[in-house]
Amino acid sequence: MQAERYIAAADLGSSKIALSVAKIEGDDIQVIYYKETPSDGIRNSYVFNPKRAAVPLRAAISEAEEELNIKILQVVVGLPRYDVRQEIASARMERSDPASCITRDEINTLKSIAIDSYPIADEAKEEIYGAVAQSFSADEELVCASEHDVVGVTADAIEGNFKVFVGAQKAVSNIDIMLNEVGVAPARKMFLPNTVARAVLSEGEKENGVALVEIGAGVTSLTIYRGKILRHYSAIPFGGRCITTDIKYECGFNEQLAENIKLAFGACMPDKLQSLSEKIIQINDEENGSYEQLPVKYLSEVITCRAREIIEAVLWQIQDSGYADKLRNGVVLTGGGANLVNIANLLKEMSGYTVRIGYPRTQAFSAIGCSGTGETGAVASIGMILEAKRDPRLNCIEEAHRPVPAAPEAPDTQAADAAQPVAETLFPAYDSEVLHPKQGPKKPEKTPGKFVTWIRKQTKKVGEAAEGAFDSTMGGLFDEMK
Repeated sequence: MQAERYIAAADLGSSKIALSVAKIEGDDIQVIYYKETPSDGIRNSYVFNPKRAAVPLRAAISEAEEELNIKILQVVVGLPRYDVRQEIASARMERSDPASCITRDEINTLKSIAIDSYPIADEAKEEIYGAVAQSFSADEELVCASEHDVVGVTADAIEGNFKVFVGAQKAVSNIDIMLNEVGVAPARKMFLPNTVARAVLSEGEKENGVALVEIGAGVTSLTIYRGKILRHYSAIPFGGRCITTDIKYECGFNEQLAENIKLAFGACMPDKLQSLSEKIIQINDEENGSYEQLPVKYLSEVITCRAREIIEAVLWQIQDSGYADKLRNGVVLTGGGANLVNIANLLKEMSGYTVRIGYPRTQAFSAIGCSGTGETGAVASIGMILEAKRDPRLNCIEEAHRPVPAAPEAPDTQAADAAQPVAETLFPAYDSEVLHPKQGPKKPEKTPGKFVTWIRKQTKKVGEAAEGAFDSTMGGLFDEMK
């Protein structure tokens, strides 16, 4: 049986840091901790101020360590979602033993060659976040095959085409600086589109074609799958925070109040709110004793304008990808912005696709008593755990050593026996006072009166007569039996 290990993952979002801890035992994944903390120093999922970003992350890690009685040595983090471009890279490898079958290790080696050989214009400013295999060719017999088809084939050479995702190098170095400020090491830095898809999408959706739209606070990303392969990725710098900002400036509220109103009463498509559109929100100002009124219908109109802008940008990217007519499973909407009322209906009305809300697939893990893991805002954190679980050597946690009270020294029975004389009897001599406790002085018996004495005499005579009758009766019975 494999020893248990722990994985800690931190989703660095523009509005929150989601920290999760999972216990891994073989193939079982149990999320034992999940909590969201307001973030700082992060914009569009990019850590622009490592020192400010380290403060809430340090507090979140300390709280988890205290609650779980563990020590977090390293965490899995996600790379930025925005300002990432995709390029095409290819690699070819001559095989030393053409008669042997192609293995997955050779596929990984070919992938490493493609990444290393890709020409980056300025390595000081850019870095490759990840690469996804698109197709493989083995000699002339097998062309444009998937990884599943090429593994196990014999060939003299193997060639592969990959999509390489390139992002800013400073964003990665800022994550290292932030973690160094916190005092933990980076276990792995993951390209998030693949990890989110692992937590949300089914294999059938990836096979038939699906667009995964994740609406975060600062970034809305688009990931398209077809034939179980990631075919396209892009992102726009708009999300839920833009909606909060619109409410803030349009209604004259502060940002915290605007965010709370959006979470409590935010909805798209005011014409479909029925009786809710007639409600009026009253906001009391305790400082000056005044109040303001905000109709829910007007709030919905403000939200719908920004939501339409975000959806139009996503639909343009779907059209630009070349897979607009190949999405047989439509669109899966996830992320914190997917909780906005009627946003899925608005996307369906504007696009014509079938739309569903993407929650973490609970059959892939268990989280009994750990709230928040089943919400759309937790998909990135859960996805990182599912991806990191595949590395059997990864263990982010060191169990804290609880102080164990010293056991009392056992008495030396041999020495004790030697010091005491051996008893001659088989049973020890018990203290008579324990078994037969001393009783107090007996009260003097009272001398019975004449009437009591007469009663006792009569009772004695009756008893003697009864005893004699009993003896004679039994004697007769024995004689008859003889």
